[in-house]
Amino acid sequence: MRAVDIIMKKRGGPGNPRGAELSREEIEFLIGGYVAGDIPDYQVSSWLMAVFFNGMTFAEAGILTDVMLRSGKTIDLSGIEGPFVDKHSTGGVGDKISLPLAPIVASCGVRVPMMSGRALGHTGGTLDKLESIAGFRTGLSVPEFRDYIVKCGFAMTGQTKEIVPADRLLYALRDVTGTVESIPLITASILSKKVAEGAEALVFDVKCGSGAFMKNLEDATGLAESLAGTGKAMGKRVACLITDMNDPLGEMVGNFLEIEESLDILEGKGPADVTELTLALGAWMVVLGGKAATREEGLERCRAAVASGEARRRFLENVRLQGGDPEKLLAERGIRRSPHHAEFRAPADGYIQGIDAYLTGLAGVHLGVGRNRTDEAVCAEAGMRIRRKKGDAVKKGDLVMDVWGKDDDSLAPALDLLSRALRIGAEKTAPVPLVLREITAV
Repeated sequence: MRAVDIIMKKRGGPGNPRGAELSREEIEFLIGGYVAGDIPDYQVSSWLMAVFFNGMTFAEAGILTDVMLRSGKTIDLSGIEGPFVDKHSTGGVGDKISLPLAPIVASCGVRVPMMSGRALGHTGGTLDKLESIAGFRTGLSVPEFRDYIVKCGFAMTGQTKEIVPADRLLYALRDVTGTVESIPLITASILSKKVAEGAEALVFDVKCGSGAFMKNLEDATGLAESLAGTGKAMGKRVACLITDMNDPLGEMVGNFLEIEESLDILEGKGPADVTELTLALGAWMVVLGGKAATREEGLERCRAAVASGEARRRFLENVRLQGGDPEKLLAERGIRRSPHHAEFRAPADGYIQGIDAYLTGLAGVHLGVGRNRTDEAVCAEAGMRIRRKKGDAVKKGDLVMDVWGKDDDSLAPALDLLSRALRIGAEKTAPVPLVLREITAV
């Protein structure tokens, strides 16, 4: 078997411009050879471009996902009573949903093994938010990960070099070959990590809009269908919610700020939008975990977990188990802020017609919430509190956001971006549903 023959088969030619479906043996040869260093970058780059243009079937993408996850270690959850269900978001601004979601679902009897990532570009990272809690550890060993799932129903860890090394290598190559946007490659990247952590069923929050990777409903639907179809081909139950990400989610954007808002959600007093989406995703996780027969029943169980205080208790227990200090967290709530502060005020009278999520996220990067390079540090106390949201009436000079930066120099460029993000008009715009579409394979 030769790499060039596999490239040519996927590339196609006269009479077969869309190429052909690759076998498991061919995908194993190519990916295994690349991870081992036997197949060079330039050949894998050529194959990536062929996939970019010709796509993959769900079965083919399922094989690629399986081969990628088997390129390294997987987390063995055998011996622990399930069910195991996880959630993944394609990334947004103010998207702290994983933080309250995991303890809510765990309170309903579903185990949540969660492997998360860091902020990069305009989107936030769950690990950075968790590490804003004093002492919180996200680099868990497999025995620790298993132990915490048993003790409080969920655990949150980062991807290690040993887990799905093929994804790390392929993603770096996709980034420099213009093939990042390939839906089959995105699907395999996401699913390989989620299956490697031990999840039996998956719920996806596919963001759609200015602050999302997928800017329009057509592209978001394509990704959701690929995740559902490929997941089903791998024997997983999958539900995908396509959700609006044209405006920031919730009121808080920042690392420790979003921890605070997560506590608000767990106490039943979070903003309406982020609470609604947290419960909608939780309902599907409870259904796929077999703990509710319908979404409505799942929703009621999630609401009950919040109302009883059990979800909040589990969140704080997880903080303690993973090295954090729950008492210090609660003591810092509402007062832990950067001293470098500015107020962003409305420039005119009218209604807020939108706050562009992408530009808001970029403002966060300047402030120190996110990073442009993986080796950059983030500032736990930086961020924004959105005081007025889409649909609200404002007068010129009204406070729209409190802004905290890593230093004084970070404030001016962030405020400039926020001035471009804010849209004020004479008319109040009609509300847009938060959940735009649901696609399932169960």
